[in-house]
Amino acid sequence: MGIRIVAGPASQLLATRVASLLKVPVDLTEYKLFPDGEVYCRATGDIKGQDIVIIQSTYHASDLIYLLELIDACDEAKSVTVVTPYFGYARQDKRFKPGEPITARALAKCVKADRVFTINIHDRSVLKYFPCPAVDLNAAPELGNYIDGMELKDTTILAPDDGALHLVRSAAEPRGLHYDYLEKTRLSGEEVRIAAKNLDITGRDVVIMDDIISTGGTIAEAIKLLKAQGVRDVYVACVHGVFVQNAYLKLHDAGVRDILATDTLEKAISKVSVAPVIADAIRK
Repeated sequence: MGIRIVAGPASQLLATRVASLLKVPVDLTEYKLFPDGEVYCRATGDIKGQDIVIIQSTYHASDLIYLLELIDACDEAKSVTVVTPYFGYARQDKRFKPGEPITARALAKCVKADRVFTINIHDRSVLKYFPCPAVDLNAAPELGNYIDGMELKDTTILAPDDGALHLVRSAAEPRGLHYDYLEKTRLSGEEVRIAAKNLDITGRDVVIMDDIISTGGTIAEAIKLLKAQGVRDVYVACVHGVFVQNAYLKLHDAGVRDILATDTLEKAISKVSVAPVIADAIRK
């Protein structure tokens, strides 16, 4: 295809998977941390005159610095496509108090390439801040394929609220799976009921799906309430498995049967790869 994949430090496994699907070379990067905290990286492959695809999630602030360094290192390339499977700070997309930055805007403006691909970015309005064409890819169908193969009982995929219904629909509809979203109803000052808006999910295996799971508090609360109301087993799925603080323990204590995420962030729960999604976008 006349392209080379440059693997950023945060996405090396994913980059090799994409390269394998496209049957193109993948160049790993040399990277290190200096004693004063500054980071360094170097693209090790043939850059000059090549069509380069940099794959690098920006989970930590240092990941963004690595990405900017790699873009600059590829200044002699024919073209540079940046894939940020997880674009950090995308949730900081609004100003609530005077003097606050719109951090997602500030960082997107720094990514100067020929094109950018993100995956299930938290708010697509951020795409307009990139100084080049930017497209958000959807990995939810890949999660749907995996869930369909789990052979659950009356599989039902639930969004934690109506705002995530579009994500769940794109995962469920291609496979003919049931889907809905959760609605919280306060019955009294101390009693809350959470249930699917349109479906009776009693006795079913349920998968709660969201784009990002961070602390896991809201999902853990939903698991407890669903199990108390007769759901058979509850699974949790997300595109971006951030899982900070005690998120895993919260979900475990709530009674989750299993947790799965994609490899936009490479962790033990990253059971579904977004490599096919990225490879298809590059082919097109």
